[in-house]
Amino acid sequence: MNSWIEALADLQQQGEPCVLVTIIEERGSTPRNAGSKMVVSRERLYDTIGGGHLEYKAQAIAREMLENRVRDTRLERFSLGASLGQCCGGATVLLFEPMGQPQAHIAVFGAGHVGRALVPLLASLPCKVRWIDSRESEFPAHIPAGVEKVVNDEVVDEVAEMPAGSYFIVMTHNHQLDLELTAAILERNDFTYYGLIGSKSKRAKFEHRLRDRGFQPDTVQRMRCPMGIAEVKGKLPVEIAVSIAGEVIATYNAHFGEKSGEKAADGAKPVPMLVPASRRSQNG
Repeated sequence: MNSWIEALADLQQQGEPCVLVTIIEERGSTPRNAGSKMVVSRERLYDTIGGGHLEYKAQAIAREMLENRVRDTRLERFSLGASLGQCCGGATVLLFEPMGQPQAHIAVFGAGHVGRALVPLLASLPCKVRWIDSRESEFPAHIPAGVEKVVNDEVVDEVAEMPAGSYFIVMTHNHQLDLELTAAILERNDFTYYGLIGSKSKRAKFEHRLRDRGFQPDTVQRMRCPMGIAEVKGKLPVEIAVSIAGEVIATYNAHFGEKSGEKAADGAKPVPMLVPASRRSQNG
């Protein structure tokens, strides 16, 4: 069993969320002293706070926090008596600290000039990013830490690899590929955010083609195109990237505390209307 500090460093380097559990108070007889720690990931437990039913309950609380993507700390008091299946007779207070929980899982399709400006910005946010393109040569030599580079000739297949509640950003070199990616993403309809680079005229063409494929207007309406915050103007790649990153931040802050994949009563993933219908800027 790895020590908690080694485990925490390894998990953070891998970008895997976990919860650090610390005994912050002890009264009477307890299995371990205040300051003892353990780390709980979705699959494993590292180090110990004393074993027994106390540790079992702590694991259950930590994994519930991971499942619900909780980012706030939590305090829990336990009496170590018969109700907890322990005979120490003392009491302890545990601090649960979520670590490395990403605000968003993001798939960026396209390693062109805007993608190369955008991905480093997303990598600096509390996000887990998959950067996808069929062209190995388009990726820069240095991939930002925390970003997974994916080279796949069948780019559309990568849509299915993302978890429910993901963010999708499409900015490829090919409009037909953009359309196929859009259809695959809208077909899922379990995303938190979908942004397509392009102008209002591109949106109008895509809406027409998607209607011909049988997509309902309320589903198509969830597509952000043009994407980004309208007030952030400019056509330089970095200016467009800042606009898109700003919309991503606004979206995950609007969804703070929601469970990934959570749906509204009508079955649709709720998406806040962050951007006005009329936009003065265009991208792409």
